Amino acid sequence: MPANLDPGFFESLSAAAEVLLRATTGLLLIPHGLRAFYGFFPNSGSRILNKAALAAVLANSGYRPGMFWATVVWIVEFVAGPMLALGLFTRLAAFLVFAFMLGSTVDHARVDGYFWNKLGLEYPLLWTVAALYFVFHGGARYSIDFLLGW
Repeated sequence: MPANLDPGFFESLSAAAEVLLRATTGLLLIPHGLRAFYGFFPNSGSRILNKAALAAVLANSGYRPGMFWATVVWIVEFVAGPMLALGLFTRLAAFLVFAFMLGSTVDHARVDGYFWNKLGLEYPLLWTVAALYFVFHGGARYSIDFLLGW
């Protein structure tokens, strides 16, 4: 490290970087859910634009009954994701996101391979690892959990 860069400077920003990672990991689920469940962003490349279509795809992928698993996905994207972003019940929310993304990673690896531009595992794997970080670390100092003394 160059002599003019104080390690304390980076340490002081690490908490902000962690909040940014936690918020991003949780909040990115919302637009995905808005598209998959309510048809927002119809020109974004997905044919899954409502809950019934998502349930059919899930059932076809082996997640049966599809409507049950579509409901689980809804809970992860619209409840666990925002909770993770806020740092509320962080470990539980992160675990739900982790489990969801791990399943997605496995499915994409099995069907689409590695590269994200071919819908492969690259992108969901990164999200999986980010969620796993918060399973182990919790919400830390800048979270609702911390404010509540959890």
